[in-house]
Amino acid sequence: MSQLLTLSERGLYSPQADLYIDPWKPVPRALITHAHGDHARWGSEAYLCSQKGEGVLRIRLHQQAKIESLAWEEKCIINGVSISFHPAGHILGSAQIRLEYQGEVAVVSGDYKTVADRTCDAFQPIRCHTFVTESTFGLPVYRWREDAQIFQEIHQWWEKNRAEKKVSVIFAYSLGKAQRVLSGLDATLGPIGVHQSVAQLNQAYIAEGVALPPCVPLLEENLSRLKEGGIVVAPPALDGSNILRKLGSHASSFASGWMQIRGQRRRRGMDRGFVLSDHADWPGLLSAVEATGAENIWVTHGQIHPFVRYLREQGKNALPLNTQFHSDLEHELEDGA
Repeated sequence: MSQLLTLSERGLYSPQADLYIDPWKPVPRALITHAHGDHARWGSEAYLCSQKGEGVLRIRLHQQAKIESLAWEEKCIINGVSISFHPAGHILGSAQIRLEYQGEVAVVSGDYKTVADRTCDAFQPIRCHTFVTESTFGLPVYRWREDAQIFQEIHQWWEKNRAEKKVSVIFAYSLGKAQRVLSGLDATLGPIGVHQSVAQLNQAYIAEGVALPPCVPLLEENLSRLKEGGIVVAPPALDGSNILRKLGSHASSFASGWMQIRGQRRRRGMDRGFVLSDHADWPGLLSAVEATGAENIWVTHGQIHPFVRYLREQGKNALPLNTQFHSDLEHELEDGA
């Protein structure tokens, strides 16, 4: 595709720099946009990520990998290619990766959202010639409301459950979504419990200065405390688990952008759905693409073909890119770590 970026059987590859971005097979040198499992896989010899994302990446790779990091906008030169990391606004340390060689600039966005939240640095538009964008929610129906409205609904639901002597359970992906949910909870309403996978990742967030409320681990010795009007944040894989059954009477909910579509909550068997996504909605995707000024737009995981078709109708040179990255829903369904 270009000397800066092409697609190989191992993932996005930069021929000039001789490195891969978010490869799905082991490679000698991997640049990582963020620590979700489809973007940060085991087995590569060396990893380079953003400084703020290093803590969660080490947890996800179980401390066994050679990992180096760069501060935001800090540049390193590899085979003449200037490389830097810029905030993507998806989760803690999530980065867009900028590559420049002989005046040509390419940006790989990874996953991103364009609205700010308390748990990560805000998305930074970057001018470039080629922009690789996700399209998880690349349909006009996906338009997010402000966080304040969503958390007001969560608190009202929590208070209703407390009055009915029920524990509230919010299912949320352990890395990113769980911390975003926690950051908006009012700890004065009752005790907050978290699954161990969430608790471990919370420490990486706290180490980077993200404010999270006090939480108690979801262990048997803490269940009596949580039964007193508590709320639990846990990965979706725990739905129907023995530890949740031991909580007794509880109401379940799911925090996801997929809750925008009627029927998803029923299919998941949840009492309630909260529309809260760490990906850009339709207006966010369009504004991000426009802000880059890119001549070439490569569209990957999600609603690839509808988004490509729309961009082409607007006169843009958009191409589908068939990668092995997952959708947000696939993350949430497989999250049991």
